[in-house]
Amino acid sequence: MTATTTPISRSITKSVLSREQSEGVGARVRRSIGRPELRNHDPFLMLDEFSVDKNGGFPDHPHRGFETVTYMIEGQFQHEDFAGHKGTIGPGDLQWMTAGRGIVHSEMPVKSQTRAHGLQLWINLPKEHKMCEPQYQELLDGQIPRATPQDGVVVKVIAGESHGVKSQVYTRTPTMYLDFKMNKNKTVTQIIPSTYTGFLYMLKGTTFIGDKEFEGKAHHTLTFSEDGATTVKIQTKDEDAHFVFIAGEPLKEPIVQHGPFVMNSSEEIYDTFVDYQNNKNGFERARNWRSTIA
Repeated sequence: MTATTTPISRSITKSVLSREQSEGVGARVRRSIGRPELRNHDPFLMLDEFSVDKNGGFPDHPHRGFETVTYMIEGQFQHEDFAGHKGTIGPGDLQWMTAGRGIVHSEMPVKSQTRAHGLQLWINLPKEHKMCEPQYQELLDGQIPRATPQDGVVVKVIAGESHGVKSQVYTRTPTMYLDFKMNKNKTVTQIIPSTYTGFLYMLKGTTFIGDKEFEGKAHHTLTFSEDGATTVKIQTKDEDAHFVFIAGEPLKEPIVQHGPFVMNSSEEIYDTFVDYQNNKNGFERARNWRSTIA
């Protein structure tokens, strides 16, 4: 008869507080990945927790070479792009946008509300997908599956898999994106592929991560060890917690970023600016386009 052993959990290697800063027009963001202390976390380029009042937003701007994932927590956000795509997402809804070879769009809060609050994640695309055609995957809150590993623990499976529940989102860069809500005095173990890098971003409350129970507090980014362990143990003690668990397969490719453009070389960034300025190679529809929501 063999004794069962508890798998070793990944530990936390860094904890960074995301301080509020101005971004866009009248928007306040807490930047997680993308700060000087966490410039990027391959394959992730940026994570912002944004708070925008009805007079703020992110007016017309371009992207190339990566994906933007917008997940709403409170309020509503409108989106419009130069291809005629237009829509609104509200609390719990998701928009997964693959910018690919080029998109120009606007993201603005619905004017009838006081605040729009959510998360935007930037995921790098591998070289072979950087110039793909733009695409959207949009899911309403009710279309995102939930896992309930135990009473008092609910996991929204935005991308990837948790406790046997799989997301329908297609990820060109293999990605897990899980929204955890845990009541106090709970313990849960999340499986993670051995090669993935990842982190938690705390929205509310306090968690204790790994076998050493590293304490994670609100608005902190907690990066996982890269030791090949395939589980992450997460506990709550005397308060509830709300956080996102984000992990993915590192691309291990050069990252050259200039504002809203992310490519593999300085030459490709230069070419992107030329394409954008001359309305070609994916930016043809930008020539006379202006959004109606900005």
